[in-house]
Amino acid sequence: MPKEIALKNARHDARAGKTPSTQAGEFVREEMHALRAGSGHVRSRKQAIAIGLSAARRAGIKLGAPKGQTSTVRRKAARDTAIGQGRQKVSPARSRGAKKAARTRDQKHGE
Repeated sequence: MPKEIALKNARHDARAGKTPSTQAGEFVREEMHALRAGSGHVRSRKQAIAIGLSAARRAGIKLGAPKGQTSTVRRKAARDTAIGQGRQKVSPARSRGAKKAARTRDQKHGE
């Protein structure tokens, strides 16, 4: 779940008429801070960007699917967009899987 500050800043950017990519930048920024702090579940810069964009789509930022990507990535982006617009519900199985993967990663690193 995105932090309230990122959501507030993104909404402020939207009211100011900034592009959706600028609005999504707040979510990416949040993930980059987690990467640098060593907290969160981000392992690389690319992953931080992907997670930030996914969080932005799920928060309702009107980002399109990425051009020039695989069909799997485009499908996941479309799903995140649908969830953000309230057209689809979050899959409980996907949430469970993500949480379990995070716990496993934390145990491996002794946190």
